[in-house]
Amino acid sequence: MGKVYIVGTCDTKFAELDYARSAARQAGAEAILVDVGTQDAHPGADVAAGEVAARHPSGAAGVLGQTDRGTAISAMAEALTVFLQECGDVGAVLGLGGTGNTALVTQAMRGLPVGLPKLMVSTVASGNVAPYVGPNDIAMMYSVVDIAGLNAISRKVIGNAAHAVAGMALHPPALSADDRPGVGITMFGVTTACVTQLRDMLGETHELFVFHATGVGGRSMEKLADSGLLQAVIDVTTTEVPDLLVGGVFPATEDRFGAIIRTKMPYVGSVGAVDMVNFGAKESVPAEFRDRRLHVHNPQVTLMRTTPEENRQIGAFIVEKLNRMDGAVRFLLPLQGVSAIDAPGQPFHDPAADEALFSTIRDGWQAAPNRQLIEVDAHINSREFAAALAASFRDITP
Repeated sequence: MGKVYIVGTCDTKFAELDYARSAARQAGAEAILVDVGTQDAHPGADVAAGEVAARHPSGAAGVLGQTDRGTAISAMAEALTVFLQECGDVGAVLGLGGTGNTALVTQAMRGLPVGLPKLMVSTVASGNVAPYVGPNDIAMMYSVVDIAGLNAISRKVIGNAAHAVAGMALHPPALSADDRPGVGITMFGVTTACVTQLRDMLGETHELFVFHATGVGGRSMEKLADSGLLQAVIDVTTTEVPDLLVGGVFPATEDRFGAIIRTKMPYVGSVGAVDMVNFGAKESVPAEFRDRRLHVHNPQVTLMRTTPEENRQIGAFIVEKLNRMDGAVRFLLPLQGVSAIDAPGQPFHDPAADEALFSTIRDGWQAAPNRQLIEVDAHINSREFAAALAASFRDITP
């Protein structure tokens, strides 16, 4: 049973934070109030701001007393991230605040594992919360009134939040005896046939979590890997890389494949749907791409065929990350096409562009005992290729 960490700026919101601490304790949880104010120390906190700030790479001096508020908030967020990760008794985290504290606390929350309860009571929780939540399981609760004093409304909202995190800390879900090893799989509409066959081949022995490769999907999968909630990854669909490098709407971050590098977990990968860059409706395609080979996937999604030069960039990005993986790796190239529309008679069939991708990966590959590059003379959605993925997976997992 972990403790409830209640986080906020005590110099401006101590009454509200103290109320949350009392409510959580009355609900039976052990609650710890953490001050992340960047100016004046407050005696009512259980963990002083200076103790948190000391976790910054530059020490407390890199956080406290900064004249620029934005700089101070960013530095404290970095320090809080380290602080919470170092605490071994976190059962739940509750944050209270406006825009500044929401940005600060949720950054630290994003560094915590998926499954650990995280609740942010915020004045901005009724708007676009994607930048705060990212690929994580952060719950956002709208404060309704500003967090600027206790009143009949704020007491109810804050009290509900405190009771919620207390309940989550006191009653964590039990593990099921039926849980099978978890495997993350990336999929796009144009690689669905491959993934469907994989599910049939592996579903009886493993619990398969399929992630739609729309940028946040890949980040969510890697967040679960970092959180220890996956035992392996079958990364069929790496289409988020072209969007990152060329400028599509479903981009990966520069940290794509980073969780595999960090965790060294078994990894089977491929180049599914890297023949395309994703945009919205056709009229939203940037002007510089209007003369390219475009395919309207549906009224809201327009695909652009990647060129040989773009595929060389994509291949270079991927192989550089693969070469840094120290766990068991099998990376498979489907030589007859990388998506449903990259096949003879289909709109994105372009053997020269595919070969630019394949040859870049071949040329950049650094041989190592833990890594194998496997070429399969089949289309990505063929049963032959799905079987090769499944065999590679079984080769590197218990």
